[in-house]
Amino acid sequence: MATDLIDRFGRVHTDLRISVTDRCNFRCQYCMPAEGMEWLDRSDLLTFEEIERIARVLVETFAVKSVRLTGGEPTVRARLPVLVAKLANLGVDLSMTTNGATLAMFADDLRSAGLQRLNISLDTLDPARFLELTRRDELAKVLDGIDAAVAAGFSPVKINAVLMRGINDDEVLRFLRMGRERGVTVRFIEFMPLDAQGEWSADRVISHDEILEQASTEFDFEPIARGTSPAERFAYTDGGGEFGIIASVSEPFCESCDRIRLTAEGQVRNCLFALEHVDLRQLLRGGGTDEEIARAVAGEVDRKWAGHAIGQVHFLRPSKSMSQLGG
Repeated sequence: MATDLIDRFGRVHTDLRISVTDRCNFRCQYCMPAEGMEWLDRSDLLTFEEIERIARVLVETFAVKSVRLTGGEPTVRARLPVLVAKLANLGVDLSMTTNGATLAMFADDLRSAGLQRLNISLDTLDPARFLELTRRDELAKVLDGIDAAVAAGFSPVKINAVLMRGINDDEVLRFLRMGRERGVTVRFIEFMPLDAQGEWSADRVISHDEILEQASTEFDFEPIARGTSPAERFAYTDGGGEFGIIASVSEPFCESCDRIRLTAEGQVRNCLFALEHVDLRQLLRGGGTDEEIARAVAGEVDRKWAGHAIGQVHFLRPSKSMSQLGG
């Protein structure tokens, strides 16, 4: 019988985030540098069989209930629907975060393979600004991908928008209108110190309260009971759907976080901001048993901190940027 995966603070971990690649088809300004990015060799990536084995051990041993595929950009990994089908057979809530640029080509195949939900990262609705942020002129493709995801039957489809002062903080209402028009849920995410350039500062964060203030100038809404979700959710009073805010910086939710992360090269990290990890790739390829995998993961989770400490004097940035860790 499966037992709970509990850290030293009594938090139960049931959500596994799996980065399937460190590569991306964008070079987003705040995810990776324009030049000099060191990619993993293909042999360093976990195989689909290795990913499925780790996920199965965590589901069967620790009752992990949800798995999210991330990157880099997961759709650049060849034959991704094959991995989706393997993980769907585990009976988990299976979702994926993508930039949406090629989603119009893959949405139906991913849905047929067993993917249930989609999060699409999109930080601007302005074509010129999109080109500046991503170094790709592909906003139209992303919008087509959003529509393809809805048409394929994914529900909900969520749009993740990271707001940055002086960059896109004037687009809150534009995003909310788009969400209502396309039937998707917009979630605003506070800018976190995981940018590849190392230029993050607290004054660039658009806070939870600022977002609500802008939203209230045009829409009426009320809060929805939160539960363990990282997003605080708000329902439009006219029945036009909902939106959310993930206030990782101004209102951190570390005390209820239930996530663990597996990087593309097999590192288990107990927090997005963890400075250390346990190497499962070495264990797998060295003949490790399922029991040894479970013990290694449990030991890493037990070392989880009380919180990430962003904004405090003792905060230390992790060595990897968001593009390498996944969301």
